[in-house]
Amino acid sequence: MMQLREHINIGGAFEAVINWLMANMSPVFDAISTGVRAVLDAFNAVLSFPPPLVMTGLFALIAWRMAGRWVAGFTLFGFLLIEVMGLWAATMATLGLVLTSVIISMGIGIPLGIWASKSDLVEQVVRPILDFMQTLPAFVYLIPAVLFFRLGPVPGVVATLIFSLPPAVRLTNLGIRQVPREIKEAARAFGATPRQMLFKAELPVAMPTIMAGVNQTIMLALSMVVIAGMIGAGGLGNEVLKGITQLKIDLGFESGIAIVILAIFLDRVTQALGRTV
Repeated sequence: MMQLREHINIGGAFEAVINWLMANMSPVFDAISTGVRAVLDAFNAVLSFPPPLVMTGLFALIAWRMAGRWVAGFTLFGFLLIEVMGLWAATMATLGLVLTSVIISMGIGIPLGIWASKSDLVEQVVRPILDFMQTLPAFVYLIPAVLFFRLGPVPGVVATLIFSLPPAVRLTNLGIRQVPREIKEAARAFGATPRQMLFKAELPVAMPTIMAGVNQTIMLALSMVVIAGMIGAGGLGNEVLKGITQLKIDLGFESGIAIVILAIFLDRVTQALGRTV
């Protein structure tokens, strides 16, 4: 006896949704693309205008002020090495992509995390969505980004900010929920409004946890930006892709070193910032 299997064509349903969005929401995607492009161009202009030596000194100064002399020394040596390898422009393009993605991610993730911390219903709705986002393979994010925004840096930023969003939401929610009850009761005793409670009591106490979320968001954004080189996002991701496709071992290796230097700099500075706030 033959057994008949009924299956749901999930791929076809997904394609139908994508086609409907492309047909009816194109003005929205155009507006998003324009906004993302404006922010990205501003960062690229700021990062690429000063000479490399000036920017290297500035990065080293930031590292020294935030994380100490050892991190500053590593930053100075690392960025000088990037310049010697001829990867300065690609590194600054990658940093611009990361900063753009992280700022937009935090602009969405922190308010959403605050909302989730204030409502158990919102948290129950958001939690499985974040679980899904964190378990979905990184390459899958490139598909809708390309369909909606075509090739280039804009879909790279969009895919990156979505991929790096969950830690910002989770750790903001966690940090505010872990604020001691005594602090909240003291604020209420002094007649604090809900707004004053949030900005003068809860957020300052939760800030180290929120900054840990910022750190994780930056690290995820950097990893995704490299993958986004496959869709023409630019930066070091393109250089790594060239090294793979053209079998240029030296280019791939040097690009990997530049990514590591940038990742360590961003990680140490944001960790130090989390300890000082």
